[in-house]
Amino acid sequence: LLLFSEMAQSQVEADTIIFGAAISACEKGGEWKRAVQLFNMMLTGTVELNTISLNASISACEKGSEWEKALQLFSEMPQRSLELDTCTFNAAISACEKGGEWEKALQLLRLMADGEVE
Repeated sequence: LLLFSEMAQSQVEADTIIFGAAISACEKGGEWKRAVQLFNMMLTGTVELNTISLNASISACEKGSEWEKALQLFSEMPQRSLELDTCTFNAAISACEKGGEWEKALQLLRLMADGEVE
């Protein structure tokens, strides 16, 4: 993340791959809030959104036991024209499981079964 902020100070523009790598690093480091901040930066900037960054953000929330935030990210994605894939559903379902929200996890499984998820 230090390198990420140094890039901004040097006026080097981050792209989708750099944002994705930074979000994944936050996820692996247990920094769910930073992962969501970075994802929100993607939303407000000119960087193209992608499902990989979404999945990493949801996984970061799951690891931080933030199931509600994970579901918020999940639910906003179709309106942002991002496809929900198997990894997206798995991350959201896992977040619900960690939060003891088994009914919501079952709803996601039904939604996944009803759709054609790749």
